[in-house]
Amino acid sequence: MATLMTHRSWAGYLAIAVTVPAALVSQVPGATLTGRVVQKGDSSHAVRGAQIVLASDGRHVVTDSSGSYLFGGIPVGVHHVVVRALGFRPVEFSVALHDGVQSLEDIQLDAAPGVQELAPVAIAAPAATAVSYRLVDFERRRQTGRGHYLDDTQIKQSGASRLSDLMRGMRGVTEHCAGNGCTIQMVRARPGCDPDYIVDGRPDNMFGSSTPIRDIVALEVYTGPSDVPGEFAGKSAGCGVVVIWTRAGPDTRKH
Repeated sequence: MATLMTHRSWAGYLAIAVTVPAALVSQVPGATLTGRVVQKGDSSHAVRGAQIVLASDGRHVVTDSSGSYLFGGIPVGVHHVVVRALGFRPVEFSVALHDGVQSLEDIQLDAAPGVQELAPVAIAAPAATAVSYRLVDFERRRQTGRGHYLDDTQIKQSGASRLSDLMRGMRGVTEHCAGNGCTIQMVRARPGCDPDYIVDGRPDNMFGSSTPIRDIVALEVYTGPSDVPGEFAGKSAGCGVVVIWTRAGPDTRKH
């Protein structure tokens, strides 16, 4: 049975802080919930791919390779949150969130009964094989020759430290820098028209542009409406579309 705990009861669990740029958080309406998910009894064991779910509407975010998560745009009030990950017991707790406030929730998960940590096994298959089933559409669109495409190998070889570094030099892509940092824009877009960001198949204009490079396994960049595939077309398609695939993305296969 999942354990019900309050925001205050988690405060003493972990001495782990997640730093989020203040400028980024201040741009997000509503409240923000952030923190890390780790294995209980071993704070160095990050739980990657854990889902943090708002019970009220089913929205969720997924932890990255360091176990970190950032959930913005949450309505003010008391929320019931469910945290679940493969191989671990789910955890439930309630937290009171306030407008414009970043609430820190570091969460420990118990391993589910019968789950054992196995010794690493070396395999000959390429690392990308584990996520290739999610990239079927990526490969299909790459064959059209419309847009820019980078796979895991190309991303690693680029040596880029940020998404903007990765996209620098692409035809039809430019970078606008101001006091608050740099943003990507498409050459054909009107000034101030930012591209749409799609992360693991879901629109994410709030945090998509800040996705850590280490978590990106594939990238698609469409610089204008004539390049944008039908599945990503929308009212903002004229500003371009950036499609990001992450290592911790959900399994979307049909069963």
